[in-house]
Amino acid sequence: MKQTVMTMKILLPFQVFEERTDVTNIVAETSAGSFGILPRRLDCVASIVPGILIYETAGGEEKYAALDEGVLVKTGLEVFLSVRRAHGGDNLEALQRSVEEEFLDMDESEKSVRRVLARLETGIIRKFVTLSNE
Repeated sequence: MKQTVMTMKILLPFQVFEERTDVTNIVAETSAGSFGILPRRLDCVASIVPGILIYETAGGEEKYAALDEGVLVKTGLEVFLSVRRAHGGDNLEALQRSVEEEFLDMDESEKSVRRVLARLETGIIRKFVTLSNE
């Protein structure tokens, strides 16, 4: 019996990070936990969080990729993952460290920037209100 395989593409903003045509299953991280995909699963869309993507090839080889946040889309036998950043490798511990140090820390700095921008916007709105009342 022939094994059904999927085509998987990991897309970054300006390039294709990885493209495989021999993937038998995929496990991605979502805000609700791990999310498994097999070839005959119904089509779906999922928001993925920074974490480790695990996928298995038709040859039985298990592969890993550290992914930043993004979107996973499965349609038919094709799976597309569009993420901001990605790292590949065989060392699972190094990839997990990469996720913790780069992707999650960056999220904290982005939150800090958003807080500063919110304060600036509030200050500008107050100035407009003051000017319109004069």
